[in-house]
Amino acid sequence: MSKRRFLSAEEIELVINAAAKRTTGERDQCLILIAFIHGYRISELLSLKFSDIDFKSQNIYIRRSKNGFSTIHPMLNRELVLLLEWLKVRLTYKNSQQCPYIFMSIRGGVLSRKQAYNIVKSAGKESGIGIETYPHMLRHACGYALADRGVNTRLIQDYLGHRNIRHTVRYTASNSKRFKNIWSNVNHD
Repeated sequence: MSKRRFLSAEEIELVINAAAKRTTGERDQCLILIAFIHGYRISELLSLKFSDIDFKSQNIYIRRSKNGFSTIHPMLNRELVLLLEWLKVRLTYKNSQQCPYIFMSIRGGVLSRKQAYNIVKSAGKESGIGIETYPHMLRHACGYALADRGVNTRLIQDYLGHRNIRHTVRYTASNSKRFKNIWSNVNHD
């Protein structure tokens, strides 16, 4: 397996599809997609509560750690669908009514960092992408995916909650698409 710090958007889809086939598929694919879409650190994601989601306005409050910039993100339709599917299954879990956190274990407790790590790692392995996956790769994948979509560095900085833009530049600096038309208006004499 090769070592890399991020996954491509295509690889994320393969990992989500692999997670969907598991016994805990609703939870696992929802966890992976939300981590990717919002660039969550795993500790931030595991502290996500029902009170952080406004289903009516379809917004999610992103509480950043590491002195990061917390903000509100809009939720994607696909994300809402997966979240609602997970929440239906979640109702069958022990202590589901008492647990304020979105992601919980089958046994009824808050999902641990180790469990989340194993979810991402095993879904990555089952996807067949040939890359050893871990949760922080989803955060990096978000930054690179936004850069690939042409989102400017400053907006990516705010989206990921970076206080210092130096942490954000890595995503846009490696984006080869920004050079695509650099020679298009040059006279080649």
